[in-house]
Amino acid sequence: MQGFAPRVKAVLGPTNTGKTHLAMERMLAHASGIIGFPLRLLARENYDRMVASKGARYVGLITGEEKIIPPDARWFACTVEAMPLDRHVEFVAVDEIQLCADPDRGHIFTDRLLRARGMVETMFMGAETIRPLIQRLVPDAVIETRPRLSRLYHAGPAKLTRLPPRSAVVAFSAAEVYAIAEMIRRRRGGCAVVMGRLSPRTRNAQVALYQEKEVDFLVATDAIGMGLNMDVDHVGFAGISKFDGHRLRRLTAPEAAQIAGRAGRGMRDGSFGSTADCPPLPDELVRAVETHDFDAIEQICWRNSDLDFSSVDALLGSLLAPPPRRGLVRGNDASDLETLTTLARDADIRAKAQGRRRVRLLWDACQIPDFRKIADDSHAALCARIFNHVADTGHLPVDWIGGQIDRLAKIEGDIDTLMQRLSGVRVWSYIVARDDWVRDAAHWQARARAVEDMISDSLHEKLMHRFVDRRAALLMRRLEEREGQELLSAVTARGEVVVEGHSVGHVAGFSFLPDPAAVGDERRMVMRAARRALGEEMPRRVGRFEAAPDTEIARTPQHRLMWQGQEVARLRPGHSVLRPMVEVIASDFLDGPLRERVRRRCQAFVDAEIATVFAPLFSALEAGRTSPRGRGLLHRLGEGMGIARAEAEDSPAGSPVRLAGGGLAWFLPAMMKPGPMALRAALLALGHGIAAPALPLPSLTALPVEQPWPTGFAAALGWITAGPILLRLDVAEKLAEELRRGTRALGGRMLLPRGLASRLSVKGDALPMVLRSLGFRLIPAPSLGPQEYGPPVPPMLAPLNPGRMRGKAETGQKPKPPRPDSPFATLANYRGSGAKFPAAKLGAGRR
Repeated sequence: MQGFAPRVKAVLGPTNTGKTHLAMERMLAHASGIIGFPLRLLARENYDRMVASKGARYVGLITGEEKIIPPDARWFACTVEAMPLDRHVEFVAVDEIQLCADPDRGHIFTDRLLRARGMVETMFMGAETIRPLIQRLVPDAVIETRPRLSRLYHAGPAKLTRLPPRSAVVAFSAAEVYAIAEMIRRRRGGCAVVMGRLSPRTRNAQVALYQEKEVDFLVATDAIGMGLNMDVDHVGFAGISKFDGHRLRRLTAPEAAQIAGRAGRGMRDGSFGSTADCPPLPDELVRAVETHDFDAIEQICWRNSDLDFSSVDALLGSLLAPPPRRGLVRGNDASDLETLTTLARDADIRAKAQGRRRVRLLWDACQIPDFRKIADDSHAALCARIFNHVADTGHLPVDWIGGQIDRLAKIEGDIDTLMQRLSGVRVWSYIVARDDWVRDAAHWQARARAVEDMISDSLHEKLMHRFVDRRAALLMRRLEEREGQELLSAVTARGEVVVEGHSVGHVAGFSFLPDPAAVGDERRMVMRAARRALGEEMPRRVGRFEAAPDTEIARTPQHRLMWQGQEVARLRPGHSVLRPMVEVIASDFLDGPLRERVRRRCQAFVDAEIATVFAPLFSALEAGRTSPRGRGLLHRLGEGMGIARAEAEDSPAGSPVRLAGGGLAWFLPAMMKPGPMALRAALLALGHGIAAPALPLPSLTALPVEQPWPTGFAAALGWITAGPILLRLDVAEKLAEELRRGTRALGGRMLLPRGLASRLSVKGDALPMVLRSLGFRLIPAPSLGPQEYGPPVPPMLAPLNPGRMRGKAETGQKPKPPRPDSPFATLANYRGSGAKFPAAKLGAGRR
């Protein structure tokens, strides 16, 4: 391919002009051809297209890391660096030829511009800016300018949350790409990620996410500008400065146009603008991009390709030769030259690199790409080791190759770790592609490719997991596509809400609880989808609630009404303690009529529970309505939920209701059972605005007076304060009645029953206070003279108010006299008996 072919053509113009498509058609129309691309990704993508057109038997792929060369191959997709210039083919093409001006890789493109020729046709595709230099350096070239197929216009700044669907956001560092992708995931459902360090397999999987509309956004580095053709409508610049490997600088207008030109494919217009933290694009930059008007390239990078391999110094000298003509300049020192310079300082390397074959071998080793870019001497050391092995034995040790590849065959780690491993695999893919260095090169190429695929798949999954919320992305798209139409939705038996095959949350009672992972815009979108999905489900759910038996509804100590384990309403104090109100919890999914239906069902449950548990009270109140006797007392009994404080004017005689107590309070005995006590506590707590307290065990009759209850709560529950303790009302009334009967029958006094302090769970010195609260006083035993003998005399009990000994005598019920063996005996009887007084036991009377 040396020398000029009869026809050299340059097809120039902005992005989206069909230049690459034209070159592919022209190449496949010839009997053979080679096309060079600036990226391995593009070479692989177009290789797949060529295979689809011509068949794998006739199509080859040649990149630094991958070589697929069938015996009958006639058409080749290559990276520009890997183009086989020694093959004679009818057609040769180089894409993005304006990269001749790139300081790092430009010398490769310039070499192809000057030397790569097809036997029949040669084509260079690129930007209009390189036209003057092509005219000067390749005067025989026919230049064709192609206009853009669609309009590219500036849309101005936009927040990330306001970017239109089918947008690509371009950032210039991995950290920026990750941060923007995270934000888009949270606010817009997710995005695909494209960076230059991705393998073709990972990149294709990410692009497929975008192209198949699983996500509507793409976040990429400026690698997107190199011919990656996707259905992008808008390009948002997250910055206008980049680090080019040497310094931080602003984008040039042609670079910005190359990136912005990804928007709008075919005849569809595209737009561009700034986003995220990027300031508004300068007016002159916007004008240049919109009009495709850029300054022409004045010089391109060149490095001598006619190398002298007679010695290491001669090789270095030829690589550093000055450009031979105007318009050509030296670019930055490439990594191969830097590696050669480093190894040339090694005396052992110099000693071994003798003769043209060894010097060429050294140069080949130095050309191993430094994909890892670790910024230490590890790459130079690797090149030196490979040179030594091949120089000494003619090939690389199999065990060493296997160990190096196996060391990289891991899928653990984060995204950056996997991309670093991919870079290492790419280096070894390049090495094992050299069949003159490696025995059984095909085996090791397959092994390296398998490791790369394994890491690539893992990387794709990690990118998906971190930057894509498929549920949010799908729902967002469905809501836009089916505006005004029903979504495919269902509510499972567990209450999980599924919309378009994705769980978006669950129904709790009559409320919808979105997935807690959904925040921000995603949460609003999930709520929107759920509102559509639950539009018909909620009325059905209310119907099931109305038909549910009372056993499926529960009331909690916090006054909440639960159904199927979820809160549906709360109790509020009503106009009567026996008639609390129901407040249905707020729900965006219950309208007025549905809310009222829920309220009525809850009210029916509460009323039924009160009517059932307080049935004895309601029976007594109903009986009292038919008789005027004791009506006032019964009214107070209703207000106290079965308990009414005793007052002097109370006269229950003749009342149709049989009441207990009367000394301290009146009560219905049935209302002192555990069920009514618990419900009374709950209704009292509701009135106090507190949770229902835990009640003592039914077997307990006395409690310490310090209880965590509001003032008056104990008395309303049915506990009376008796000195240092609380006595249950029915027990206190029963004890007081026994003491009244004893003192009344024995003339106003009686011996203190033995064991009384123990029964009341108080110490002996506290007993006087307890008795005083029950209406009795303790009289110390009289002192006996020395002439009188007998057992010790116990203290005596007497009522505090002998004239007011309310008890069963005042209710028309005749008190029973004490039995002869009763402990209620007079002191005189005790003294005159001459016998030992039996131990007095509290409660020896009728229970």
